Amino acid sequence: MDVNAVKTDLAAGDLVAARRARILARGHAVMRSEADAILDADRRLDEAFIDAVELIMSCSGRIGVTGVGKAGLIGNKIQATLASTGTLAYRFHPVEALHGDIGMIHADDVILALSKSGGSELIELLPMLRKNGCRVILLTARLDSPAAEHADVVLDIGQTEEACPLGLAPSSSASAMLALGDALALTVMECNEVQPEQYARNHPGGALGRLLMKAGEVMRTGADCPTASDTATLGNCWEAIQAAPRRAGAAIIVDSSCKLVGIVTQGDFFRMFKNTEGRFDMPVADVMTRPCKSIHSGERAVEALRIMQHYAIDELPVVDDNIRLVGMIDIQDLVVRGFVV
Repeated sequence: MDVNAVKTDLAAGDLVAARRARILARGHAVMRSEADAILDADRRLDEAFIDAVELIMSCSGRIGVTGVGKAGLIGNKIQATLASTGTLAYRFHPVEALHGDIGMIHADDVILALSKSGGSELIELLPMLRKNGCRVILLTARLDSPAAEHADVVLDIGQTEEACPLGLAPSSSASAMLALGDALALTVMECNEVQPEQYARNHPGGALGRLLMKAGEVMRTGADCPTASDTATLGNCWEAIQAAPRRAGAAIIVDSSCKLVGIVTQGDFFRMFKNTEGRFDMPVADVMTRPCKSIHSGERAVEALRIMQHYAIDELPVVDDNIRLVGMIDIQDLVVRGFVV
């Protein structure tokens, strides 16, 4: 055995282990530094935060979010959070505003400006906006900065050290700024008593939108919902199914008051005629499934999916408070909206 080779391998292994340990330690250090910055900003929350929330809530226009560099990027996220939680908000760049975009900013808008140093182009822009009638909220680490002189409300993110090894790249300060912006947006959301349904309307294409979607929003109605009377024949049901403009796999059976009675599916037809027992002149009452599963129009579509999967059915009647038929959900109606069946 080559002892020297073994020692070399061990030394190399130690170097690799030490390097990996340093990488992990650095990751922990960055995370803790940014967490400390957020906690420091939390300790600085005072009456100014209340004033900022009330200023946003009383805004008759929109919230214009602005900032330069990393602060501007953080502003993008805060603007998105505001908009998605029910507060009208838009994003604009301060330089572009000074070159014409200021025309889209109205006097009844509230400006949410972000700047760690409280300097940059905001020094020139904010006085113009206030002169035009806008109110200004500033998120900064410098309460005595030039920009702070032109703000109605100043929120302090603190001056904790950056997590950057050089102490230069905005990192801890950016985290504190983002957390404070989220605190503003979500506090306003709670004060405005935004409900899940309102939030879902701003997220119609995502998983959350599907989660909160109501059965009444998914169901098919009118001619697309084949319906027959409980005094009809099997042939009448078949005609109703075939007449539906969209492919339908069942006819819903109702009484004279349009209350749900039962359902006849294409599977029922197949089973009846396969055994040569079926006749188109048979009363539907002798064939239909009664009672049948249904869902209220106000219940969530995801519950309709659960029922359909649990009972292995492809069509589900939708009813109102009085058990009157208002529509039908076909499993394909859920598929096209992104539900996983």
